[in-house]
Amino acid sequence: MSSTPGEITYSGLWKNNVALVQLLGLCPLLAVTSTTINGIGLGLATLITLVLSNSLVSAIRNVVRSEVRLPVFVLIIASIVTIIELTMKAWFYDLFLVLGIFIPLIVTNCSIIGRAEGFASKNPVAASALDGFMMGLGFLIVLTILGMLREVIGFGTILANADLMFGEGAKALRITLSDDYGGFLLAVLPPGAFFGLAFLIVGKNLIEKRIKQPIRSVSAEPVATT
Repeated sequence: MSSTPGEITYSGLWKNNVALVQLLGLCPLLAVTSTTINGIGLGLATLITLVLSNSLVSAIRNVVRSEVRLPVFVLIIASIVTIIELTMKAWFYDLFLVLGIFIPLIVTNCSIIGRAEGFASKNPVAASALDGFMMGLGFLIVLTILGMLREVIGFGTILANADLMFGEGAKALRITLSDDYGGFLLAVLPPGAFFGLAFLIVGKNLIEKRIKQPIRSVSAEPVATT
């Protein structure tokens, strides 16, 4: 069950995107993407978990008995998430407080255990690491775009809390679209997340439909010659 790097990349970023196609990890996706930085923070944590868990599961796939395979996979994922959680507490404490319970809940993200069972347990380490990276990157991109859309519509800003991730100097990255914009509360409430994700899914489907449309050949009219 081997795939080329190109197929793995295309699958993770577009064809089988975790958020837009598989519709997995929707709880953190919809809950924390009220700002761009929130989306980036959770997306990076998920990406790192996918890469490390896929790599470790692939490395031990031939020595773990099938009877205990899933518990071992969950233990690996939980250990990685615990390390990430402790790291965030030490280095990004303010961001950790914002993301809250959704960092440890990465353990229950169906996409992670799904990739461990469906791909990493059947493929070499390099291919599994690439699969984890691309699946995580696809998820990160959707979280970032959704967070940016909700932040722009809800607050009229972009990267408003960049200092939570990049330090005090990152406050200069904040972009305010209009000083007179009062904000649109619905965008940053849970219904706004559903609407935003729906628009992203519709946009992806329209792009795919456009790509699959056959190219209509336009016959050129003969040019009269004298």
